[in-house]
Amino acid sequence: MLEKALYGDKKYWSLVFILGGFILLGLFFYLKQYNTGLTITGLGRDVSWGFYIAQLTFLVGVAASAVMVVLPYYLHNFKVFGKITILGEFLAISSVTMCMLFVVVDLGQPFRMLNMFLHPSLNSVLFWDSVVLSVYLLLNLIIGWTLLGAERKGIAPPRWVKPIILLSIPWAISIHTVTAFLYCGLAARPFWMTAVLAPRFLASAFAAGPALLILFSFILKKYTKFDAGKEAVQKLAMIATYAMLANIFFILMEIFTAFYSNIPEHIDHFKFLFVGLQGNTLMVPWMWASSILAVIAALLLVIPKSRNNTTTLGIACVAVFLSIWIDKGMGMIVAGFTPSPLHVVVDYWPTWPELFISIGIYAIGLLMITGLYKIALSVRGEA
Repeated sequence: MLEKALYGDKKYWSLVFILGGFILLGLFFYLKQYNTGLTITGLGRDVSWGFYIAQLTFLVGVAASAVMVVLPYYLHNFKVFGKITILGEFLAISSVTMCMLFVVVDLGQPFRMLNMFLHPSLNSVLFWDSVVLSVYLLLNLIIGWTLLGAERKGIAPPRWVKPIILLSIPWAISIHTVTAFLYCGLAARPFWMTAVLAPRFLASAFAAGPALLILFSFILKKYTKFDAGKEAVQKLAMIATYAMLANIFFILMEIFTAFYSNIPEHIDHFKFLFVGLQGNTLMVPWMWASSILAVIAALLLVIPKSRNNTTTLGIACVAVFLSIWIDKGMGMIVAGFTPSPLHVVVDYWPTWPELFISIGIYAIGLLMITGLYKIALSVRGEA
């Protein structure tokens, strides 16, 4: 079936070549980072995790969100998601791949990753995070390819794949839970040390992922013959609505707890994000933009009339995605390090090499999605 990705019209190949150009640009800057070291990034002693790890945190949630279409379809026989399930599984494959690539570039020297597997520390959350991500990638590859192969032949999927599908459901939740444990287990970082972090991660994942799937469905409907169906899109919109409301609720809980308890170590991180601290206001406009987008998205999704309208639903999904990307993609990581345990505010902002390397990795993910969706739609066209 891989050969189907080698055939397409001018629009398809134009997109492939554009993404290929961004990949080459990212590779150029990565080679520069490989030779020079992480000194070309904005990272330092006080802020040792930055834009790379922020993208890992966000994309793990996008990968985990595939469970929101897999669970209803396979566990509850919700046939409405029949067309869109394969899109969710292939989105998970590309998202996990990008997660792993962001870990590679963050290490500086990629061969250091071998130490984690050759000399594993069983009490290391990072080791277990790498395990659950690798297994989740393998599960989705087996499920997606097996089901698509059965659909191409016009036969029922083999029975042995059903237990793997059922295993992938709790595994999807585990990948983002373990990622949250990476942060909330660090006692010196009070911004992360909260029991609500894992539920907050899952809520944001189950909002951003379905929102992205809806946007992909709209794009595929416009440029191909694929139509996910209005009912499937509306059900995904409902999932995104409840998850976004839960995400906003969890954030408000965090803010209330920090300010009502009046613990300076907790309050300072929120001050840094929303009003600035020690003259540093770098994150303030971004976090207010994230908050405003979250409110706009919630209003558009809650009102049935705007949720049922394709245009306003698309705007709401973009707002959901951008709001959560800013919050988890930058605010969550940088604020955890700022201020430092010594109460020092250190400037951090991704450098141009960091941004171009990240764009290159996103281009790899989009190229994978393009190829996988092309294969899936070609197989279904034959069927």
